[in-house]
Amino acid sequence: MVFTKEIDFENAIVELLKNKGWDGGVIENPSEATLIQNLANILYRNNKSEDRLNKVPLSDGEIAQVVEQISNIYSPNQANKWINGGSIQIKRDIDSKDILHQGKVVSLKLYDKREIAAGKSHYQIVRQSKYSKKINVSKDRRADLWLLINGLPVINIELKRSGESVYKATEQIKKYYYEGVFSGIFNLVQIFVAMTPEETLYFANPGSVDAFDEKYFFHWGDFKNNPVNNWKDITEMLLSIPMAHSMVGYYTIADDSDGKLKIMRSYQYYAASTIFNQIKKTDWSEPEKLGGFIWHTTGSGKTLTSFKAAQLIADWGNADKVIFLIDRIDIGTQSFENFKGFADDENDVQDTQSTFELKKKMLDTDSSSTLIVTSLQKMSRISKDDKNIADMDKITNKRIVFIVDEAHRSTFGEMLVDIKKRFTRSVFFGFTGTPIMVENEKNGNTTSDIFGSELHRYSLADGIRDKNVLGFQIDQVPTFSDDDIRLAVSLEKAGAKDISEVYDDVMKKKVFNYYMNPVEVKMAGEIVNGRYKKGIEDYLSSSQFREKEEHFDVVLADIAKQFELLSMGGKYHAILATSSITTAIKYYKKAKEKYPYIKWAAVFDSDDSNSPTSLSKIKGLYEIIEDYNERYDQLFTTEDKSFKQYKRDIANRLAHKKPYQNIKPEQQIDVIIVVRQLLTGFDSKWINTIYLDKTLEYADIIQTFSRTNRLQGTDKPFGNIRYYQRIHTMKNKIDKAIEMYSGNRPDLLYVPKLGLNVENMNMKYKEIELLFRANSIINFERLPSDESSINQFAKLFNELNDIHTAAILQGFIWEKK
Repeated sequence: MVFTKEIDFENAIVELLKNKGWDGGVIENPSEATLIQNLANILYRNNKSEDRLNKVPLSDGEIAQVVEQISNIYSPNQANKWINGGSIQIKRDIDSKDILHQGKVVSLKLYDKREIAAGKSHYQIVRQSKYSKKINVSKDRRADLWLLINGLPVINIELKRSGESVYKATEQIKKYYYEGVFSGIFNLVQIFVAMTPEETLYFANPGSVDAFDEKYFFHWGDFKNNPVNNWKDITEMLLSIPMAHSMVGYYTIADDSDGKLKIMRSYQYYAASTIFNQIKKTDWSEPEKLGGFIWHTTGSGKTLTSFKAAQLIADWGNADKVIFLIDRIDIGTQSFENFKGFADDENDVQDTQSTFELKKKMLDTDSSSTLIVTSLQKMSRISKDDKNIADMDKITNKRIVFIVDEAHRSTFGEMLVDIKKRFTRSVFFGFTGTPIMVENEKNGNTTSDIFGSELHRYSLADGIRDKNVLGFQIDQVPTFSDDDIRLAVSLEKAGAKDISEVYDDVMKKKVFNYYMNPVEVKMAGEIVNGRYKKGIEDYLSSSQFREKEEHFDVVLADIAKQFELLSMGGKYHAILATSSITTAIKYYKKAKEKYPYIKWAAVFDSDDSNSPTSLSKIKGLYEIIEDYNERYDQLFTTEDKSFKQYKRDIANRLAHKKPYQNIKPEQQIDVIIVVRQLLTGFDSKWINTIYLDKTLEYADIIQTFSRTNRLQGTDKPFGNIRYYQRIHTMKNKIDKAIEMYSGNRPDLLYVPKLGLNVENMNMKYKEIELLFRANSIINFERLPSDESSINQFAKLFNELNDIHTAAILQGFIWEKK
């Protein structure tokens, strides 16, 4: 349906909302004072009982106390906690007609996130509310629509008619924000909705004009992640009751780790609510319960999703314990800090420093210890406790939900098997961006075998399409020429030292010619008649890369050459992934000597095996930590606790997390050298490049690449991947991994090549030129006069700038034709 007038669109939405749970009436053209009195009236209706207002309405002075509380809210986060706190306190007047409470503090029920479409929840629509002018020279303003829950204006909807850009609505919200109209009672807004008949964006209250960011303007999707755009569908799926109530109460998050209010994307909602619904219908008397797994791509916010699922289960009392299982200290630390930030109260999330502490918290019956973050290792040790039978019986008889992070990894080992054997009444859910499938099964098992059915999927291709994660610029960098490699392999297979020796022997010549023929033997292996036929690179020994100095030199030279461009002048960080501790140490020593202007660091687990190579590894690690301490003024050692702190410091420094939120360039790490650390489960939007000097397969490829694909800014258009070993074999492995985990849309994962980006720049320039000519402007001597054209120009220019940034990172130079 086309709406040529905005008022017709508004009328249609209001009528639909009235039939979708917003049945508390429509308030027309109210002032802020009218809405405050409406809130007071609802507070009275919901709190008439003797122990609260005792059938005596709020006086003007008591209403003023509520208004003062609202006025003292300084951020959307605080507003969220005030609303979801459920109740507020006021002091009754000394001369109140409520004789029972004269001069006393009473608690008033404000909002109950669990009382959805029931009880004392009131749902009202406000049309054309008047905003008080905050800037004398500005115009009087009105809002299109507000949605009130219990009198609280929590959802603001800005409308535009058919044919207008939805971004015109977001710009209007931003303009109103600048003019200060979202103050007073309107300070409580949690969710903004920008809407045209053809498109809708929703986003959490950003808190300031400067914090408005299109990256966090979301489209809603259906369960299969198909975008939902029609206004009727959006109203029914997102803005109806009970959904809107749930979005405010459960699916907005006051994140204390960065002080920002967040709102869940549609795929996060589907995953969290599906797990919650699975638990609600669980028969706890049944053994061997497989909950299922969530396949959400890396970088899509799995930690937030899993937290919300856990919080829902805990809040509704559907389990005695919800335990978030991780398998590495660096991930565990990051997950615990994230959970604390997401929680309504940081004490709602319990960490475990020891197995004893974990056991104590599992025995605890206090509701504050329901949600626990711990390691697979500690839980495995508890599962083997055969001495404290009485305590273990108490624990195993509890209703326990296990949520396993990074479910593609060590969950296929013995530890999870031990846990599942002991906790037979428990339910297990897995979260992974790269589930293990039949093609790459581990120990004969897939993710489905371990956890049960797939509950929801949001693939890497979905994330890139929705601009929730970045695509990849993937480049091969050979350290030896194909001709030299083929010659070396052919000589070795022929058993000859050089070519002259080949031609002195008929058999050697035959073998040599066979391997030298690229038609007979490809550089990478291939499937022929259902069987794998080796390629030239399959015959290369690891020593070709681990022992030859020229390989190290080429890799480091490439990193140094690319450093300034790819790091954007030192703004972003890179990971050099190596195949072994020995190789990592060798890289570190050579790198700091040859390229001292790059800030190198390294992290891997220490080696106390007393093997013939362990001493050299320990000496290398000592040197690395000593250099780190000197550069960054630290005092870390290889002692267990200190070494864990060292790894944590590196993770925080790379992620710009506390205490490095405002880290100075000289305190940053430019390139971190690793073996396995940080290649899975580690999140940092400041990592934009992987230098890969090892071969990987399937899930490991996607996990490693995805360290680079977190959104950050316009100068990070994609993640950079440069790989150096067995480049043809790796190309095949990368293609297979991308095909498996892309959701059958592999092309979405690759960014456009330079030539296509140059074409796109030219096309975008033409669009801008046509826009200006349509406004009778030649040579861009001035901006268009109408607001719609200005907004369109801003959008096109930003798109041009994004393409230009991507092209520069790919080597584009203006002067070069």
